Amino acid sequence: MKIRLIIILFAFLLFCQISNAQVDMYDINHISEIRISFHQKNWQHLLDSLFQTGDGKQVLIGDVFIDGSEIKDVGIRYKGFSSVNIGSRKNPFNIDLQYCRNNRNYQGYKHLKLGNVIYDPSFLRETLSYEVLRKYMPASLANYANVYANDTLLGLYTNIESVSKPFIEKYFTEKENTFIKGEPEHLEYPFGENANLAYTHGSDSTGYIPFYELESDYGWSDLFDFIYKLNKEPDSIETFLNTDRTLWMHAFNYVLLNLDSYIGYSQNYYIFKDNNGRFNPIIWDMNMSFASFRHSDGSYHFNGLTIDEMKILDPLEILQFTVSPRPLITQLLSNSSYRKSFIAHMRTIVNENFRNNEYYSKAVEIRQIIDSAVRNDPNKFYSYDDFRNNLDSTTGESGSTDEYPGIKDIMDARVAYLDTYPGFHGEPSISKVTHTPEHPASGEQTWITAKVNSGTKVILAYRSRSDDVFHKVDMMDDGNHYDGIAGDSVYGYGLSCSGYTIQYYIYAENDSAAAFSPERAEYEFYTIQPSVLQNWLVINEVMASNKTVTSSGDNSSDYNWIELYNNTTEKIYLKGLSLSDNERSITKWSFPDTLIKPKSFLIVWAIGNGSSTGLNSGISLSSLGGQLFLANTGRTIIDSIKYGQQVSGKTVGRYPNGLGSFTYMMPSFSIRNFVGTTPEIAFNLYPNPAKNRIFVEITNLNSTFTIQLYNSLGQSVYSGQIAGTDQTIPVSSTSLDISGLRPGLYYVSVNCNGAISSRKLIID
Repeated sequence: MKIRLIIILFAFLLFCQISNAQVDMYDINHISEIRISFHQKNWQHLLDSLFQTGDGKQVLIGDVFIDGSEIKDVGIRYKGFSSVNIGSRKNPFNIDLQYCRNNRNYQGYKHLKLGNVIYDPSFLRETLSYEVLRKYMPASLANYANVYANDTLLGLYTNIESVSKPFIEKYFTEKENTFIKGEPEHLEYPFGENANLAYTHGSDSTGYIPFYELESDYGWSDLFDFIYKLNKEPDSIETFLNTDRTLWMHAFNYVLLNLDSYIGYSQNYYIFKDNNGRFNPIIWDMNMSFASFRHSDGSYHFNGLTIDEMKILDPLEILQFTVSPRPLITQLLSNSSYRKSFIAHMRTIVNENFRNNEYYSKAVEIRQIIDSAVRNDPNKFYSYDDFRNNLDSTTGESGSTDEYPGIKDIMDARVAYLDTYPGFHGEPSISKVTHTPEHPASGEQTWITAKVNSGTKVILAYRSRSDDVFHKVDMMDDGNHYDGIAGDSVYGYGLSCSGYTIQYYIYAENDSAAAFSPERAEYEFYTIQPSVLQNWLVINEVMASNKTVTSSGDNSSDYNWIELYNNTTEKIYLKGLSLSDNERSITKWSFPDTLIKPKSFLIVWAIGNGSSTGLNSGISLSSLGGQLFLANTGRTIIDSIKYGQQVSGKTVGRYPNGLGSFTYMMPSFSIRNFVGTTPEIAFNLYPNPAKNRIFVEITNLNSTFTIQLYNSLGQSVYSGQIAGTDQTIPVSSTSLDISGLRPGLYYVSVNCNGAISSRKLIID
């Protein structure tokens, strides 16, 4: 009984380890355990010294354990500037996992950015800000980690996804382009220019190097060119700046009072140059959002702001006065349409997060997750009571910059103030956004219409690739653009379908305000899915004999499955497409409202009982062979497969992935397909050596084959025939029971039309 309990306990612990390893590094519901093992006992003194005397890039070498996974020889240094305190037991860390060895990573992440939560009694400001920001632009994932150094708990840290090349690769199609961080070597305040992107350091790029950090292998000349154009050629700003994303950044910073950014001291941001030649801003370091940072607003309050002044901070005051140039703001907001778009984005952020108190519910949820970890943090900078109270009420030293406003208190007041701001209300209403036909054929005219009330100007923005720039045209209400009667407030515009997915949104403005549909545009948009063509979407792999390979997710491991693959660089929406195992009933099973990402997989379960929910289809797959058909919305077959008798433990799949011919292969469930086990030579024999059963796969089967098995004396112990077939995969398989044969050397011979091929077989 004791042994049995030990086995059960061991199995439980093993299960917990496996489950833990599967948790995403930045899952907000998960507190990671990060253990740093320094090789030197005086590691803290050494890091303090490097921070004081070094260039901020020197590191100590150590090892790190992330949720139990060890990574050796990583580079460790302090992170940031104002959050580091020499002699403190809890300083922030920047850990480079590949400092000594290239391509070292954890779940694909190569850097750890661990914040010590020094300016936030609530422990919520940074993670909560990222929860909001990710709705509107690319932004880091964020959660928490209990951090240990040489087995001593330092405390609870924020764990923020690094804005580095893996991040860039996730959101942009090219990761090697110019990539810059707005981070001056020496921060000057309140009147220093820092990384303000002003053209004030001469006519050579070298004059700007001390104020920015190069994250790519090259790019100083690109940065200088960008700064010059931003300051000298604002009329062409959309050709070198992603203006909409920049407006979202400013809107976010002003709503959430995140002044430790481009607004205050002109820092804590990145810009990346995309393949269209436009720089895209990325926000970084929000540990002092929600009015924790009040040292400067870059304008009239350059010597600091009170909490009450923060609540009514004018988002346009910087147009009237700046302590140093802020061209990334002023060049945009000086334009009437950009200014209205900026206020419209603020309205969206307020409505979707603060007016409905969604942020507060999320904050309470996060607080509950970290409560015990904060309580047990031996080096937190504020009391546990401060942590519990600061979501709602102000804590800290009254009247000083060390007074931290309650997040709810300041946001309630902020929303009330913005509600009175010019342009925050009175915007046009946009409704009934449609396109006809729903799935246009290549070359077919597609009409986009929208009902717009109280609008004096309506613009359609569209593109045919996700990495392209949105092109803008005026929509018309003249009765000639599929818009009904002239003057009925229905606007229309026609586009010719190029055969690719069209993405679009609507912008409308009047004299005082503007609106977008969808409201999160350009980050979200409407999609016109053209009729899917051959080779765009393919049947990539079929498991028709699933016994132990994969599970459908409902505790069953014997469901067969069909893997689809998107060969294109765009999402493909599957609603209206169909799968069938019968060519006479091509629409036997229709896809639900779902999509398949670019260069990605989708699994459809072949339950075979006639019922279907979600991606559990009623299609039946047989281990004896069958066929499958994939049809588009026009009921045109765009891919099909005829497969023969299945081999236990194998699938029929394409190699190369998505494009090649079908072959038997080891199952590759929702991942890239493996090299086929069917060779180009006459036949394949496995396993070898064998005990009870062997399989023989024969390729190019266009006539009858004879299979014979001989022992080492040349005596025939088996003889059989396989007929030709016209199946998609030109392979037939047969299995032989060899359990009654003695161990030893045998020969398998295949004979077709006088040609003979043989293989040695060992039976053990």
